[in-house]
Amino acid sequence: MFVRWSAAIAAVALLSSPALAQGAKPTDPQIAHIAYTAGVIDINAAKQAQKKAKNKDVKAFAEDMLRDHEAVNKQALALVKKLNVTPEDNDTSKALSKQASEKLAELDKLDGAAFDKAYVANEVAYHKAVNSALETQLIPSASNAELKSLLQTGLKIFQGHQQHAEHVAAELK
Repeated sequence: MFVRWSAAIAAVALLSSPALAQGAKPTDPQIAHIAYTAGVIDINAAKQAQKKAKNKDVKAFAEDMLRDHEAVNKQALALVKKLNVTPEDNDTSKALSKQASEKLAELDKLDGAAFDKAYVANEVAYHKAVNSALETQLIPSASNAELKSLLQTGLKIFQGHQQHAEHVAAELK
């Protein structure tokens, strides 16, 4: 139930903003900001998990999330600098940030195995939603070939994250 609820909330936040709703095509600067924001959200969640997680597999997963999302965001920043593009804050990135703050506060109230399970369940749901948004909205909407390529690379990495999170979640049951 928790996983489905988290996935539904994340999907709604990603896909219901005016930038992505009703078939509206987000601009490359908006896409860059959405993708970067999604990475920052997972970096912050990983940092929280590094402090609170008790299970060694959850800690290792959080380390992977931190390393990979920081690397992708570093590439994204280098690309927007190279292209001389300023990422544009938008309703989708704002909704993602607000929702992530609420989720971090919710997770912060948990400890031990309860935190570990909730964190990993949220990671499964979050990666499903982000991967879906990348596949159905962000990659098809990207105009710049280099941005599209970076998003496609990110999608492959994040699909691996989803599988890893699902594996860790199954081990925690």
